[in-house]
Amino acid sequence: MPTTTNITTSYAGEKAMPYLSAALLSPTTIRNGGITVKPNIKFKQVLKRVAMSDLIKDGTCDFTPTATITVDENTLTPKEFQVNYTLCKQDFQDDWDAISMGLSAHDNLPPDLASFIIGKTVAEVATANESIIWNGADGNEGEFDGLITLFTADATVIDQAGIAAASGTIQAEMRKVINLIPEAIYGKEDLKLYVAPNVWRAYVSSLALQGGGDGYRNEGSNQGFSQLQFEGVNIFMASGMPSSYMVAAQSSNLFFGTGLSSDRNEVKVLDMADKDGSRNVRFVMRYTAAVGYAYGAEVVLYTPA
Repeated sequence: MPTTTNITTSYAGEKAMPYLSAALLSPTTIRNGGITVKPNIKFKQVLKRVAMSDLIKDGTCDFTPTATITVDENTLTPKEFQVNYTLCKQDFQDDWDAISMGLSAHDNLPPDLASFIIGKTVAEVATANESIIWNGADGNEGEFDGLITLFTADATVIDQAGIAAASGTIQAEMRKVINLIPEAIYGKEDLKLYVAPNVWRAYVSSLALQGGGDGYRNEGSNQGFSQLQFEGVNIFMASGMPSSYMVAAQSSNLFFGTGLSSDRNEVKVLDMADKDGSRNVRFVMRYTAAVGYAYGAEVVLYTPA
């Protein structure tokens, strides 16, 4: 009689948090500190914006409130999402058993098949969310409005038209972005020039081509892949950013919101054998996510033609 393996596993609310944290906080923009995380939003988070002027006056004996204080706000409202699919337990278990027996280079497998399924799904969700963070559109199935979508719709964001990234022109194009950074945030520790991977590649290539091919610091084509700067501003490679785009902003002005401890969150692996006699396994994941920012006037968006 064949062995039957029941792999039903269920996590809800706070118990689902470790798995959802891996899925939602693993995108490279989040993992590398490119955005501020708001992890426990129940419904929405208000992002307060305060503008002050005329604060300092000549001293008198009286209290004279002459300063101008303007308070407005943006809101960060995470959207609900789900991941649902069905797979054949037998086919999937055959693959997992082969790997777990040492017939591959994988040496960090989880101890059971349910964890293996969850881990594979979490990795895929994280990869998808890295792209959505920058280029998502709420009208698309399974997406929220990404940062570039939000910046494009905001008239207060500083816009710069551009061209496709190329090693011969990239430094001049990056300089256009740097020159538009407001003085109020220029020099701030968390100010970053966010660039698409092909922009990073073009910039590294431009360094290698300097000095008639001797390269930056006479290193030729052996340019490092560690932290790069351009005219004093740290460059951040945003893996999910569309080709040839750039954004200048403070990471403290950009936000990723989710409700990791929400009761609506869940991760389930459901073995259907006892329910309908099949060998199918259903996977269920529910979570919330969104991105936003506080000050549009402190963001520079470079858009290629």
